[in-house]
Parts: sequence; structure tokens; C-alpha cells
Amino acid sequence: MKLIRSLELKKNRKREGLFVAEGPKVVGDLMQAGFVPRMLFSTVARPDAELITEEELRKVSFLQHPQEVIAVFEIPSSLNAQHPIPNAPLSLALDSVQDPGNLGTIIRIADWFGIPTIYCSLDTADAYNPKVVQATMGSLAHVQVFYTDLLELFNSLPPSYPIYGTLLDGENIYEQELTAEGIIVMGNEGNGISPEVRQHISKRLLIPDFHTDGLRAESLNVAIATAITCSEFKRRG
Repeated sequence: MKLIRSLELKKNRKREGLFVAEGPKVVGDLMQAGFVPRMLFSTVARPDAELITEEELRKVSFLQHPQEVIAVFEIPSSLNAQHPIPNAPLSLALDSVQDPGNLGTIIRIADWFGIPTIYCSLDTADAYNPKVVQATMGSLAHVQVFYTDLLELFNSLPPSYPIYGTLLDGENIYEQELTAEGIIVMGNEGNGISPEVRQHISKRLLIPDFHTDGLRAESLNVAIATAITCSEFKRRG
């Protein structure tokens, strides 16, 4: 119990090389994708898990309403490996996305739209935070997440490689030519894309608002903006 609870903190996850997943779907999707649990506990009898009581589950769970199964997995060794050159038509890059819920939702969005790789700046939220893992609803099993220096990544790409970014001074995404390959950069919840990263953006995009009375939301949530942007790229084929 002490070990599982300690994995709420990033420093402990890093030291132990472990993370926690909860619920039959999230745990099941991770196992199906090849993740082997170091520990697996369940309040319902199953051949691959140690049986525990609901009270014991409540003591170790990070959820308000625990979901029957909790597991401890090893963090993939590739997490902090040298970033690979994109080998898929479309990738995402996250510049200092801080909220675990947003990161988890973005991983789920990438999975939905068939985007297999997300590059995260070193100060982006930890993909193996229990809140992130839960928000992905199992999509963490299908999307590779790399933490890297985004400036080094962009400098390693061919000069002509498209790097898209959503910016307030961008051009209407619905009126721009979108290529089948490239990296889509999404920025911090409050500050957007950093000035340093912005210098590498070759194609600036804007998601326009459609209010005509001058009254509108100040901005879009970064996960929602990611979904809209990915949808438009994929709609174009």
C-alpha cells in the first residue's frame, strides 16, 4: 500500500520506474498492448490478480470511486530516450501543457485520430501521473509519448518539414492548405506557444470564433483546440 500511494509523486515514479493504472478498461488496454503488471489487485476474483477487499482498494486508489482493479506497471524505458525523427505522417508536440487532465485527454484525442506519437517539452505534465493515466481511458497503451527538448527536435528536422502551430495571429485553419505530414504544436494553457518554439512554426493556424455579437469565450481549452485541429487535418485526408 505504501509503495502504491508513493507513486502519486513524480519523483517516486521516476525513482521506482513504476506507475499506477486503475479500472478494468485502462488496465486491460495496457495489458493487451504488452504492458506487464508488476502488481495486479482486484476486488473480484480473476486468475491473474491478487484478491483484495473493497476497503483495501479504497485505501490505495487515487479515484473518488475506485473501479475494481488497480495495477502497477513499469514505465517504458523509451519515455526519456533520444527523440526519434517522426515516422508517421502526423505528430503532436506539446509545449508546456501543465494540466494532467488536459494531457490525458490529448493522448486520448491522438489515439482517436490515429496520431501515434506525441512529443512533450520537458516541463509538460508527466504522462504517468495517475490523473493523466486515468484521463487517457486506456489510450496511453496506443500512443507513444516522448519527453524532449522541442527546439532540438525541430532543429533535427529537414528545413521544409511542416511545423504547424495554433496562434492568435494565425490564419483561419478552415481556409489554409494542410499537408498530410507534419507536427502540430499546442501550447500552454495560459501562455500559449512559447516565443522560442514559435520561431520554428512554419504554418500559423487560427481556430476562428463564429460569434457575431462580440460576446464570446476568451479562449478554447487546449484539449478542445487539439481535437478541432486534429479533426480538420484528418478531414482533409
